[in-house]
Amino acid sequence: MQKIRIGIVGYGNVGRGAALAVKASSDMELIAVFTRRNPEEIKNPDNSISGNNIPILPVDSAAAMTDKIDVMLLCGGSAADLPEQGPYFASMFNTVDSYDTHAKIPEYMAAVDSAAKKTTAVISAGWDPGPFSMMRTLFESVLPDGETYTFWGKGVSQGHSDAIRRIEGVTHAVQYTIPIDSAVETVRSGERPVFNTREKMKRDCYVVVKPDADITLIENAIKTMPHYFADYDTSVSFISIEEFTKNHSEMPHGGMVLRSGSTGKNKQVMEFLLNLESNPEFTGSIMVAYARAAFKMAKEGLFGAKTVFDIPLSYLSEKDRLTLIKDLL
Repeated sequence: MQKIRIGIVGYGNVGRGAALAVKASSDMELIAVFTRRNPEEIKNPDNSISGNNIPILPVDSAAAMTDKIDVMLLCGGSAADLPEQGPYFASMFNTVDSYDTHAKIPEYMAAVDSAAKKTTAVISAGWDPGPFSMMRTLFESVLPDGETYTFWGKGVSQGHSDAIRRIEGVTHAVQYTIPIDSAVETVRSGERPVFNTREKMKRDCYVVVKPDADITLIENAIKTMPHYFADYDTSVSFISIEEFTKNHSEMPHGGMVLRSGSTGKNKQVMEFLLNLESNPEFTGSIMVAYARAAFKMAKEGLFGAKTVFDIPLSYLSEKDRLTLIKDLL
């Protein structure tokens, strides 16, 4: 059987995770990686593409390979990369991305859908949006009388970490989002509390600064930063580059979706939990599963922008429908 031919645009953390996931999928092969950087400068610390003679090419060369790639994985960022790359690549390739600016998804979907006239473009296939979105929908459908709660963490927020690094005097920073245990346990007990932002999660920041930096000013800038930290209980710890490298170089994350509801007089609680040692590798794995779905849907002529709500669960699997029913149903 011919394997699904995969291309990757962007070889950062998510791109490397996607390459590892393709390598682990028996029905896929990685054809090329495309980058805006100098291809000769691309490093491969996790050996996700080494030994397989995978070419690393300038992103501008992708348009000439529409006959060689079945699905293109778009591994750029949601803020600046995907709004341009999503529609552009969807006009030529079947695509999958992990666009995660929740408030702008309808707008982004419309732009991609307009471009994907003869292709299948799966958008927002990370884990939130992604499986978390699916669980919120399932939980609310099963328990219409109830409330849904989403908690993120404990884990590294890449966007919040980047916001700290942009403060004058900061050289390195990482921010951990941490659910407040008492809030989670209240929901698990079957209650339906109304939380404000501060009551659900807190933020812990570890920061390395330049020798002459004013740490008082930096701490205040972090804690009062609107949209990022001002609405949360935030702690800031200033540490050495040695401690940062030793203890804060990994990218764990996770979280949970809970639904506290009732059927008749009985309390019912539903929960979905993720505990991830590598956020980008897990995101890449989800994108690869949806690449399989995009390939199948394109074969059926189901073109346009698609979300996780539009795709049958069986399309994610290497197994055929009858095998899934026999083994997993």
